[in-house]
Amino acid sequence: MNSYFQTPPVVKNLIIINVLVYMATSLLPVGDWITGYCALSLGTPFFHTYQFVTYMFLHANLEHIFFNMFALWMFGRTLEYELGSRRFLIYYMICGVGAALIQYLTALALGELPLLLVGASGAVMGLLLAFGVLHPNAVIMLLFPPIPLKAKWFVIIYGVIELLLGWRGVGNVAHFAHVGGMLWGFLLLYYWKQRGIIRF
Repeated sequence: MNSYFQTPPVVKNLIIINVLVYMATSLLPVGDWITGYCALSLGTPFFHTYQFVTYMFLHANLEHIFFNMFALWMFGRTLEYELGSRRFLIYYMICGVGAALIQYLTALALGELPLLLVGASGAVMGLLLAFGVLHPNAVIMLLFPPIPLKAKWFVIIYGVIELLLGWRGVGNVAHFAHVGGMLWGFLLLYYWKQRGIIRF
C-alpha cells in the first residue's frame, strides 16, 4: 500500500476516539450527560479542570467533526511520521489545551463568559501551523475557492482571518481558540528548535 494512504497510530486512534464520542453523544441516551460533564463550561458551576482536555473530543454536529477529522488526517499523518508518535501527541494535546486557555482568557477580558467550548479545532489549527512551518513551500489545494496555495501563505492568511473574526465576534465560533492553537504550536516548535530536536 502506498505510504501516503497509511495512517500512523496516534492520528488513527485520535480519529477513532473522536468518532466514537460523537456517536455516543448523538445516538445514546447518555449523550447529554457526556456533553454536560465533558464540554468546557467556562464561567459556569459545571466547570472542571479536566474539561480542558475532554472538550477536544466533543463536536457540535457532523460537519464540525468531519472537517476537523479530515484536517487531522490530512496534516497529522506527515507530522506524526516526522515528529514521532510520542512527540506528535504531546504537540497535539498542548495545542488543544492552549487553545482553550487562550479562548478563556480573551472571553474573560472581553466579558463574554459564560462560554461553552467543544471541538478539536484548536489542536487541528496547531497541526496546520506546524505543517506550514515545517513544509512552507508545500502546495495545498483549497476547496473554496479551488486554487493551489503554498502552505506558508495559507497559514498566514488563515491566522489573520481568524484573528480578525475573533475581534469582530463573528459567528458562534471560538476564533481565538483557533489562533491560540496556532500560537502554542509555534511556541512549542520554536522551543524544540532551540533544543535541536527539530529544524526549520
